[in-house]
Amino acid sequence: MTRWWSCFRTALRFALIEQARNRLALLIVVLFVPLWATLAFTVVARTPLRFRIRSVGRTVVMDGNIVVQINGALQALSLVIAFMMFVATARSALFDQRLVRAGYPRSCLALAKCTALVLVSVLVAAYATAWMRLFWRPEQPWLLAAGMFTGALIYGGIGIVLAAVLRSELAGMFLAIMISSIDLVLQNPLVNPNADSPVVRFLPACAAVQTSVTAGGLQVVPTSCLLLGMGWAVGMTALGMAAFAVRTRTHRPRTTQGNLAGVEQAAPVP
Repeated sequence: MTRWWSCFRTALRFALIEQARNRLALLIVVLFVPLWATLAFTVVARTPLRFRIRSVGRTVVMDGNIVVQINGALQALSLVIAFMMFVATARSALFDQRLVRAGYPRSCLALAKCTALVLVSVLVAAYATAWMRLFWRPEQPWLLAAGMFTGALIYGGIGIVLAAVLRSELAGMFLAIMISSIDLVLQNPLVNPNADSPVVRFLPACAAVQTSVTAGGLQVVPTSCLLLGMGWAVGMTALGMAAFAVRTRTHRPRTTQGNLAGVEQAAPVP
């Protein structure tokens, strides 16, 4: 067990280093999220919009610029996290195989990738929530952050799945943009007056949108939305991890300390 945790810590360090190397994604997070939050709040009309919260059977009325800001923040996070996980998973494919050959258990490698996804999602969700709070005061800030976190997790899992079937970063980014655009544009009542259609509830980010809007205007906790969002996140991540297991199953791990030390020395430098 001690050796397993040692492998996990090393694999997690590699996963975080890979994320930190994606400077384009980090730049988008740092600059695009606050830019979008500012423009959505100041440019979009404040015309009140009705938004149906299905899980609690209530309708909230919010200013249009706030609803668009929430929707846009989720779209920005979904694109960034999907892209980050796609690039990190695709670029580390060969290195993952080297780790497996060196004796690293697949379970610790998979858990390290999932942990990296959770940590990155927590950071970007907190960052986006903090920026939105500069413009207005949500009823439940922690629930707004939970909604952002859920959306980031879901699209992080989608990014891992895309990395399993695609090799081009351009193709991965294009598909992530298309999926998130269809998903979140249909849930924007400013763009789609029928945003409360029953069909919308089957979209990946529906739970994240419903949770975030609830946090902005109501003093209730949509537990079913949070559970549904976690279900989508776990499902997408599980598909990606299954693809990872298939990709590395032909390699027989060797468990000698010498091999582990060799991988440590060959690890990428941050």
